[in-house]
Amino acid sequence: MDLPRPPFERLEMRLAELDAALADPQVLADVTRWRRLSQEQAEVAEVVTLWRRFRQREDDLATARDMAADPEFAEMAATEIAQAGEDIAALQARLRLALVPRDPDDERNAFLEIRAGTGGDESALFAGDLARMYLRWCDRQGWRVEVLSESPAELGGYKEVVFRVEGRGAYGRLRFESGGHRVQRVPATESQGRIHTSACTVAVLPEPDEAEEITLNPADLRIDTFRASGAGGQHINKTDSAIRITHLPTGLVAECQDDRSQHRNKAKAMAVLQARLRDQDRSERAAKEAATRKGLVGSGDRSDRIRTYNFPQGRVTDHRINLTLYKLGMVMDGDLDELVDALASARAEQQLAQLETGGA
Repeated sequence: MDLPRPPFERLEMRLAELDAALADPQVLADVTRWRRLSQEQAEVAEVVTLWRRFRQREDDLATARDMAADPEFAEMAATEIAQAGEDIAALQARLRLALVPRDPDDERNAFLEIRAGTGGDESALFAGDLARMYLRWCDRQGWRVEVLSESPAELGGYKEVVFRVEGRGAYGRLRFESGGHRVQRVPATESQGRIHTSACTVAVLPEPDEAEEITLNPADLRIDTFRASGAGGQHINKTDSAIRITHLPTGLVAECQDDRSQHRNKAKAMAVLQARLRDQDRSERAAKEAATRKGLVGSGDRSDRIRTYNFPQGRVTDHRINLTLYKLGMVMDGDLDELVDALASARAEQQLAQLETGGA
């Protein structure tokens, strides 16, 4: 399918408008407006750069074809024609995906929650393995991670752990991890070498923007203080600095225990609660829409089995796109890019197909 040119030509004009606006003293004086336009400028510039590269390679291909008529340059021209053709195809694919409307949440920071499920101690150990995997991957992305709350298991790992991930595009990349993660392996506690299957659930929520936070009625909240569990030094055992907030109408609970300041823990717990309330609202809307269209990646339902980690065979399979990679060791060490890129591409292709067919 040919690449539609008008949208990219309009983006070139929009980039010029944004460049001019960001040089305007009135915009510079308005921090909120400047931040919004700066973000848009960065996104548009990224696409326009691809578009200009695409046109340059088209010109290169035309030049190479002209050169091919000269026997003296035929061999060099053939090499350039082949390379330019590959580059054009790759750029065309990326530009088509760039036409897909972006989810405004994708650029946000994220809350990453991991909970042990079926499988007892082995599930908790696997939750610890998943936490290590995500921490290493986040480090590779240059994102900052802080532990908001944790409930360590007796034999290692976690019953539950909640992270806050700070970095551009954190939610947009982590969002595909929501769902059920199943592991098949011989537990360290298994004396007869039998393979066990256990599971964990992962939930990824976008951190709400302060301007879009849900207004909460103080009467709907129960706020409890308690002593933090887990590592933290002597101070942790002496003060009730940890905070647990319960939203009474929904029963949703959020807690934070990582800071010595009760005030800061309360603010962080409130942010997690806001994210969970937004996620609940989004899930309810997604459930209604599911009757009319089936989502490729799913709604992030915690009960969905999205991925299996098979240790005896050294493979990891993502069931949403039927992708199997025989690089389990690398994946568990934080090499998630191939999986996440494939899921992002599949989601974008589905959205693009809906746009091209006029679907919802």
